[in-house]
Amino acid sequence: MMRLHNIFLVGPMGAGKSTIGRQLAESLGLEFQDSDHEIQRRTGVDIPTIFEFEGEAGFRQRERQVIDELTQQDGIVLATGGGAVLRADNRQDLTARGVVIYLYCSPEQQYTRTARDRNRPLLDTPDPLARLRELMAERDPLYRQVADMVVSTEKRGTASVVKEIRRRLESGEG
Repeated sequence: MMRLHNIFLVGPMGAGKSTIGRQLAESLGLEFQDSDHEIQRRTGVDIPTIFEFEGEAGFRQRERQVIDELTQQDGIVLATGGGAVLRADNRQDLTARGVVIYLYCSPEQQYTRTARDRNRPLLDTPDPLARLRELMAERDPLYRQVADMVVSTEKRGTASVVKEIRRRLESGEG
């Protein structure tokens, strides 16, 4: 069995990290944490507001602190923000402190899932699908670099993905 003290979910926006993470944690008897929600809780504002006043660099600095703290906990499933892997220190913390699962879905699927979500400042652009493709081209190699396991969420329900993750964790399959 793979080391199960912590499970960290990485992947693009719309891949299902929060939804799957919550159900996975419940099914494994672990605590669920979400780095984006923790940033919002600490600041008292939503992520678009942080981006508006501090820019992406300010947000990434806040994210760095939260990821460092959360990954030091024990017995959690952590859903990270889509850009958490951009910083080398975040990648190091994730790989050193738990099992990293990359939840993959295509930019087209992400677009379908995020089209009505106004809480996505990186998609505040005339062509959100093109932006999702750019982000995937930049980030997919980083997600794969840190991942102990890659699981597709493409056109799949939450229960099916959670069942696959549990099966692969229990069998020690990467």
